[in-house]
Amino acid sequence: MFKNLKSKLIVLDGPDGCGKSSQRDLLAQFLTEHKVKFSCFRDPGSTVTGEKIRDILLHSDNHISDRAELLLYMASRAQLWDECIAPAIKKKHCVLLDRWVSSTCAYQGFAGGVGIQKVIDIAEHSLERVWPDLTIILDVDLKTAKQRMNRSLDRMEQKAAAYHRKVRAGFLKLAEMRRDIVLVDATKDIQTVHKQVIQTISSFFKIKSK
Repeated sequence: MFKNLKSKLIVLDGPDGCGKSSQRDLLAQFLTEHKVKFSCFRDPGSTVTGEKIRDILLHSDNHISDRAELLLYMASRAQLWDECIAPAIKKKHCVLLDRWVSSTCAYQGFAGGVGIQKVIDIAEHSLERVWPDLTIILDVDLKTAKQRMNRSLDRMEQKAAAYHRKVRAGFLKLAEMRRDIVLVDATKDIQTVHKQVIQTISSFFKIKSK
């Protein structure tokens, strides 16, 4: 029933604290149970080059401008595509991504002031593919997100509340711009959100349960 997911690229994205990693893991478990071949990667990361870039981007001691952040993210994605995503799609795997260009649109583009369209323009010149088949934005308010992040925070997570409010607004604006970006209310408990993610995927790809 999930054969429609062959070679599909699905991104889970949203503000810090929205539960992307938890939902990615639950989705991976779901696909395993339904015998869907898939590959799972994180952005930035999942390659030697990408992990080094990730360390630069997220290390709390580094000061990086929004434009420099943007270019570093694109460099990591270019490597991730060539090394991991393209081969997985060629094998007809469903590819799950933790973040992609939508993040840069919201963070550096909207919250950082670079501009969403400028981010998209740079992505189009930098990447083999800008937009996934489906991007699920896990929408969460700042208060709920902060309560969930009971751990040491990386450089991006440490930015001011005003910045993170703009990040959320950026994601909401992006969802208005494209039909392949769908919002899911991530303020609910983890299993309720997981069910909403599955329903979103099933509806978007017209998968009918047997």
